[in-house]
Amino acid sequence: MKWKKFVKGFGFASNGIKVAFQTQQNMRVHGFIAVLAIGLSYGLGLEALEWAILFLAIGLVVALEMLNTALEVTLDFISREQHPHIGIAKDVAAGAVLWAALCCVFVGMGLWGERLGLLLGIF
Repeated sequence: MKWKKFVKGFGFASNGIKVAFQTQQNMRVHGFIAVLAIGLSYGLGLEALEWAILFLAIGLVVALEMLNTALEVTLDFISREQHPHIGIAKDVAAGAVLWAALCCVFVGMGLWGERLGLLLGIF
């Protein structure tokens, strides 16, 4: 393995993350919500396994958003014209991000629900 090439790959990948946050509003929204979720989790005293679940959920949404962006940019490069198949591909990719984000709401409910209920005197 060529270490120089391997390390250079991390530079490309980190640049991809940076560009996604700089150019994509939805990426910044996901990042903001992730920071809020991490802060809330810290305040509620999550345990190690719960932290793992939280970071897996956050990672899934962010990764899907980046893949969605890559797909959209690629498809826009291939054809600027409206095409039904390109529209379907973009919609399905965006739907994957939405689905994952909605699932994260349920993950959050599972991680925080009881703690928040006790804290707010609901339970």
